[in-house]
This record gives sequence, C-alpha cells and structure tokens, in this order.
Amino acid sequence: MKYVVAEASEIESGGRKIVTVAGRSIGVFNLDGEFFALRNRCPHQGGKLCEGKLWGVIRSDRPGDFEYRPSREILCCPWHGWEFHVRTGQSWCAPERLRVRRYEVETVAGEKIAEAADAEAPNVEDPDAPAPGMVKGPYTAETYAVTREGEYLVVDIPR
Repeated sequence: MKYVVAEASEIESGGRKIVTVAGRSIGVFNLDGEFFALRNRCPHQGGKLCEGKLWGVIRSDRPGDFEYRPSREILCCPWHGWEFHVRTGQSWCAPERLRVRRYEVETVAGEKIAEAADAEAPNVEDPDAPAPGMVKGPYTAETYAVTREGEYLVVDIPR
C-alpha cells in the first residue's frame, strides 16, 4: 500500500522526518536528494532508531592519516549505539570496539581453571562496508521503498 508522507522540499539534504503510517513509526531520510525510509524501531532491542545521530565514516590506513567522508549515511541507535546504513538497513560494526575485557588466568592446585587469549578479528574486507575494517552486524533494520511522485514522497508498505 502506498502512502504520501511528505513533500520532498520538507526534508533538507542530510535531514529526516519521522511519520506514522499504517500504525508504524517510520523515518524518511534525504541523502543528497535520494530518499530512504527505515522503521523507527531498532531490531536489537526496540529503541527509536530514527531519532539517533547520523554521521559519516572515517577511513584510515595508518595513524595520523585519515579521510572523513561526511556522507551522513550511518544511523546510530540512541539506546545502545548499534550502527545502521540508511541506504540498506544493514547493521555494521567495528569488531575492535566489541571486545570485552580479557583477564589473566592462573593454575590453582595443579588444575587449569580457564584459558584466555586475544582473538584476532578476521581480516576479510567487505566491499560493501561503509569503512575499512567494518563487518556486517547481526541485524538489519526494516526498510521501505520511497518514490517521488511530483513534489510528494511516497512510501510503499507491504500489507
């Protein structure tokens, strides 16, 4: 079912508008004149995803040398910081940010209690990754097709 959600001029480049359509809260985003819609519900734990910060990505091959791409295509959930690509809804993460604290383990009374080692993150580059070193996360936000009909933006929601 198609729903008119806004006039295209209402949403500035880099901006968003959150609307309620067919009982669903949906964020409509303008990325340099292209429009995308995501359900305003983080698939991780249900936070209001579309109210999160938008940012670009930083690419770096070595310390002190970086390139910032201010595309503002990455949406960060305000609850737990999960990051989603606005164009696809795919979650992305940097594995080095997801590590937990590592503890040394000793042998007590001749028995080994536990073993711990630093796990190396896989070094496989994904060509779809928004920045080097990022890997697909476990979640994908619900996306909807957005078309422009004259001056109006139309979101298509399946029944």
